Amino acid sequence: MTTDPQSPPAIDTSKAHPARVYDWLLGGKDNYPIDEAVAEKLPPEARDAARQNRQFMHRAAAWLAARGVDQFLDIGTGIPTEPNLHQVVQKIVPTAKVVYADNDPIVLRHAEALLVSGTEGVTDYIEADVRQPLRIVEHARHILDFDRPIALSLIALIHFIPDEQDAHGIVRDLVATLPAGSYLVMSHAASDLFPELAEQVTAEYARGGITLGFRTRPEVNRFFDGLDLVAPGLVTATEWDAEATGAAPEPSGIYAGVARVRS
Repeated sequence: MTTDPQSPPAIDTSKAHPARVYDWLLGGKDNYPIDEAVAEKLPPEARDAARQNRQFMHRAAAWLAARGVDQFLDIGTGIPTEPNLHQVVQKIVPTAKVVYADNDPIVLRHAEALLVSGTEGVTDYIEADVRQPLRIVEHARHILDFDRPIALSLIALIHFIPDEQDAHGIVRDLVATLPAGSYLVMSHAASDLFPELAEQVTAEYARGGITLGFRTRPEVNRFFDGLDLVAPGLVTATEWDAEATGAAPEPSGIYAGVARVRS
């Protein structure tokens, strides 16, 4: 594995960070009291949502790898939690290449120890924000072949980008760099499935200094404009490829979808 040569900024433990709050919700220990203070005030359903979201990522990654996709760009990867995306896909395609990007320096601190590629594959990491799409893509080009299909993974990320920062434009710019046959994999918090819970979670994040913007199904669907959603389309995280779980889908407040870049 290689990492971005730039020195990452110091970890700011005075402010909560989404990646570390998410780590706490998943039962991880790579977080600080300021993150725990936010997470503990969230409703119990937040833990369910984090787990459901992670499981969707696993299923989507495996689904793509099983269909021959062997290049992945995962932005907003979060603190490593096994199995990580590269472990899922390299189990199916040992030669798969995965580039991770996140803007929390604690992720980089753990990346070298935890994001260890299989002997035949490659993993790489860049400390960068999704609002720097061109920087991320420029770095990824050193590892990934942009003349071949790539899976762009934006898992539980874009709901942290408000409309005034042009969330849809950021996704559109990233997708525009992908060759035909690539895929966009995305999950996003829903504002119209459990509205009261959405308001409560948004308020608690805001009190912790984190902007979180749930969106409606039509708003989330717009991120897939110009792409071909694969079955079952834009559904909840637990409904996507539900047959792979062998159980009936449980309620979820997360939208999820996988879409193919047209030829």
